[in-house]
Amino acid sequence: MTHASNRLAAVGHPLAGQQMSGSEMVVQILADQGVDVIFGYSGGAILPTYDAVFRYNAEHLDDDGSEPMPLIVPANEQGAGFMAAGYARASGEVGVVMVTSGPGATNTVTPVRDSMADSVPIVVICGQVPRAAIGTDAFQEAPVAAIMGSVAKHVFLVTDPEQLEETVRSAFELARTGRPGPVVVDIPKDVQNTESKFKGHG
Repeated sequence: MTHASNRLAAVGHPLAGQQMSGSEMVVQILADQGVDVIFGYSGGAILPTYDAVFRYNAEHLDDDGSEPMPLIVPANEQGAGFMAAGYARASGEVGVVMVTSGPGATNTVTPVRDSMADSVPIVVICGQVPRAAIGTDAFQEAPVAAIMGSVAKHVFLVTDPEQLEETVRSAFELARTGRPGPVVVDIPKDVQNTESKFKGHG
């Protein structure tokens, strides 16, 4: 747990009790974890969370006008994964990757495996097709949990919006504790869009 999240746990989160979409919760948790850069490549299934990143940055500009959580866009998702791993190696912090469903997620397999082999803490946030479409061979669907399960430290598929906040916080804790490694959080698009009450802990 970072110093920032320690303080939040002690005094209560200032946003606790507010209604937020799942995507807004994800971005707020990234901020709570002290994330200061995101590496990623966009796509339809992760767009709600990308939009939430852009809104957060626009609303929280630093004094010098810079974004608190800039999004670095590489040539492809594999590049994003290796950039996040390099950031983690250099900084000692958890690197964050944000990619879309299907080929977006599968393109991160190599950096995830590399991070597991070298004990590098990264969190990969993947968009996924809506819950009702999982298992139907929907457009840009891939069985991320099955594919990543053999190469990541842990994989979460979030099917209950009420568990999203706790799951994303747990991903950071898992990535950095014990033997550090890559943790994948697969979030269906409808879960990203579902509004629920932000707890500020978990």
